[in-house]
Amino acid sequence: MSTLRQAEPIRIGPPVLLATTGCRHPQRLVLTAGPRFSAPGRSERTFLSVASPVSDDRRPSGGTPRRADRPSPGAGSRVGEYHSGPMCGGIDAIAGDPMARSRLLDRRAAGIFLHPTSLPGLHGCGDLGPAAYRFVDFLVAAGQQWWQMLPLGPPDSAGSPYSSCSAFAGSSMLVSLDRLRDDGLLTAVDLEPVRALQSGSVSCGAVTAYRQVRLRRAFQTFRRLRLHQGRSFEQFCREQRDWLEDFALFQTTRDVHRGQSWVDWPAEARSRKQTDMQRNRERADDTVAFHCFVQYQFDKQWGALRAYCRRRGVGVIGDVPIYIAHDSADVWANPDLFQLNARGKSTSVSGVPPDGFCPQGQLWGHPLYRWTRHIETGFAWWIARFKRTLDLFDAMRVDHFLGFIRHWSVPARNRTAKAGRWRKSPGVELLSALTSALGPLPIIAEDLGSVTRAAVELRDRFGFRGMRVLQSAFGKGAGARYHLPENYPRASVVFTSTHDTDTTVGWFAELSRRVGTQDGGQNGRQADNERTRILDYLGCAPADVHWAMIRSAYRSPADLAIVPLQDVLGLGSRARMNLPASPRGNWRWRLQPEALTPDIARRLRELVEMSQRDTAGSVPSSS
Repeated sequence: MSTLRQAEPIRIGPPVLLATTGCRHPQRLVLTAGPRFSAPGRSERTFLSVASPVSDDRRPSGGTPRRADRPSPGAGSRVGEYHSGPMCGGIDAIAGDPMARSRLLDRRAAGIFLHPTSLPGLHGCGDLGPAAYRFVDFLVAAGQQWWQMLPLGPPDSAGSPYSSCSAFAGSSMLVSLDRLRDDGLLTAVDLEPVRALQSGSVSCGAVTAYRQVRLRRAFQTFRRLRLHQGRSFEQFCREQRDWLEDFALFQTTRDVHRGQSWVDWPAEARSRKQTDMQRNRERADDTVAFHCFVQYQFDKQWGALRAYCRRRGVGVIGDVPIYIAHDSADVWANPDLFQLNARGKSTSVSGVPPDGFCPQGQLWGHPLYRWTRHIETGFAWWIARFKRTLDLFDAMRVDHFLGFIRHWSVPARNRTAKAGRWRKSPGVELLSALTSALGPLPIIAEDLGSVTRAAVELRDRFGFRGMRVLQSAFGKGAGARYHLPENYPRASVVFTSTHDTDTTVGWFAELSRRVGTQDGGQNGRQADNERTRILDYLGCAPADVHWAMIRSAYRSPADLAIVPLQDVLGLGSRARMNLPASPRGNWRWRLQPEALTPDIARRLRELVEMSQRDTAGSVPSSS
């Protein structure tokens, strides 16, 4: 979002598609194709078959959803109709009151952690299509009230959602091609499976290339049918224009310059002047419109899925990375908010200092914030960012919460994080501005690592929930005691593992491997002692360690217990989502189509009920 200049209307192709004065075309071509954002019906190939039936509101009036090769009339709303409010992810009446919204995390409940790209499907990664709705059905059958996921923004080339090119946009990888087919924008031929994408893991580059071709085909159909002149697309662009204009122009200019980083663009493009776009207007119009179209489809599909979650009593927890990638629309459009030199290159970058796991520290490489400028603007960019997050989710996890107290500043020229320095961050001022503008915030603070007294005081001052990770409870010292269930406060969230740790089965197997290594020495003895403590504490056999960990988390005093789906399924290290400080092989895991069974759902629900946690099936209440 460009916070420091007067916004201008986005102009997308001939004639003006959106402007503050509205559309120039009073006559609009309207096609109908099914009900308003109805969830897709079950396909022949399902990955979940549970006793809980699919509610009738998932089926269009007049029969099963169309699998049309072309638009055709039918009952329901206009293709592509956009709705502000609940249907497009806005906080609805249940969470519309800030005070009520802040209490959604007070209920004693359980949830599953799964990023949508890990869902099954035929197009290289999971998305917002039929499998997402079936997963919600599984959550309901399993008594889960929350679905937690990673950031939904466009990932970087390695697939990381924590280094996105936008703090506001949605990932094009998540736009369901099946839904576009149901809307008549793609054909069955367009969606014929590609063998190279059926490997069972996500290859970000290959998936992006495959999906971009089909998204552009859908966009051409959208333009040919003149749907871009419709009220719904204009409404979306008008309501989201503060960030959408910067994002669409950034992506367009990057396309023009063949994917180069913006610091390598010509000077007039680096400075975000309109002159560069005006000179390339004829060539750029379709590309600008395409990027707006993709975001429109993301918002529409996300809104339909979130509305379905709401109807089924499942809340959605998003994730807010504390930093943003340097090669992003936000840094390009607002360079004065970041620590950059005159050419736009970072002078200081993010990371964390050395520890027992990473002797050189972790060099993340994001540009650091110029906090003095954020203070001068009243934290406008942050307020807009958190407002967007609240529009999309019921609650949020804030990554690296400790960075709001202090941040590790590394000179950009350094190759490791070892020579960084601690710098203060204006956490109190920032969070005060956010709560003043948006009300109390339903935040889970990722406060893991070197937790300082100041960080705890900041978290508690604003009523946020801290995190506890059960895997960390069985070592020695105060750190382990902090993560033991007996020591959890109610206002906390317990995880069996996280996306940055090994799976529970993989973690326990690694301890066993270290015990069995002949040259393990002291490390082997420590692993043996930790392994013994785990089995004694959980009271289980090694083969049942993942279910015993889930049971322990559920029985803990923490109001909310979140379990990664890999732990529910008892998967090993190959299913790990991310290995910190490792640049390759991350964010690739996918759920197998038939992995979720009625027995697993039943066992989870029984644990939820025995632990006296609320089950899904009723809308989360603030009362």
